[in-house]
Amino acid sequence: MRTVVRQNNFNLIRLILALLVLLSHAFELIDGDRRRELLTQMFGSMSFGELAVDGFFLLSGYLIMQSWSAQPQAWPFLRKRLLRIYPGFLVATLVCAFIVGPLAAEPATYFDALDIQALVVHMLFLQKPAVPDVFAGLHHEGINNSMWSISAEFLCYLSVLVLGVSGSLRNRRKWFALTMLILTVGVAARMVNLTIPGMRLAMLFLCGGTYYLYRDKIRMDGRVALGAVVIVLLCMFSWRLSELAVTTVGGYALLYVASKRSALLSQFNRLPDVSYGAYLYGWPIQKLLIWYVPTISPWSLFVLSTLCALLAGAVSWCVIEEPALRFKGPHIRVPEATAEPLTQ
Repeated sequence: MRTVVRQNNFNLIRLILALLVLLSHAFELIDGDRRRELLTQMFGSMSFGELAVDGFFLLSGYLIMQSWSAQPQAWPFLRKRLLRIYPGFLVATLVCAFIVGPLAAEPATYFDALDIQALVVHMLFLQKPAVPDVFAGLHHEGINNSMWSISAEFLCYLSVLVLGVSGSLRNRRKWFALTMLILTVGVAARMVNLTIPGMRLAMLFLCGGTYYLYRDKIRMDGRVALGAVVIVLLCMFSWRLSELAVTTVGGYALLYVASKRSALLSQFNRLPDVSYGAYLYGWPIQKLLIWYVPTISPWSLFVLSTLCALLAGAVSWCVIEEPALRFKGPHIRVPEATAEPLTQ
């Protein structure tokens, strides 16, 4: 059977974003000083970790909207989302609870205090593992704080499902109106230094979905994408403007690169998709390295954790994620003209 290689760079970008999270955490986890983080040093507004999560949600909004449009049926859509998120997450939770936890605490007291029922509940609701205290004395003691974004992303999936089943996605203007409403509220809140839980991620996901729904109206051009990058860089000096710029024009630049055809880059899609696993295992790997090598430097931590996370991601993909995805059902191929934005 001939393997079809996707002519886009979504997998590559997701991997880069996952590695940016590791780079960001490599500085902050050692001593808890956010100011040492590289992007924060340059602009004072966002970290590479925050920027990476923004990128994940922009891409997710685009691709999840594409998935619903390709097969607008409730159970097939939900089944695909469950199979993509849960298997890797559940195994990562078990690894954290039964391997990482004992390595980061006294095993005897750790297992005595481990609440299996709470652990299962947290797994089912895609929450960070519920385990006894670990990494005592280190900054950010959680066993896997990176997992916080997974439940938020799944809620975005469910929002698409609800809107789709209700018929609201048949008219893209309704999605656009919702996007503009959330953007307006989110920007207004930021202007008065008010943080609304979930608002930032909702803005990003909605904008990503808008780019997909209006792909026939949006002309992708490299010069415009470059201009968008310049605007983002200028706005990064302002905490109030940085998130708005990344969400809107930053989304344009990101999706331009993601959909840009390149015979060389597209070969990356033949490799295992290790980004999800690398993201799930990056935090506990970095914490264990700091725990056992307290004098490790940020750059050594980044390099070593990257190598370990890539290996963990490859194992997760080959052993857990890819076999689970075989139960998604028949692949619905989106016609080339609608699968990606038009690229000049």
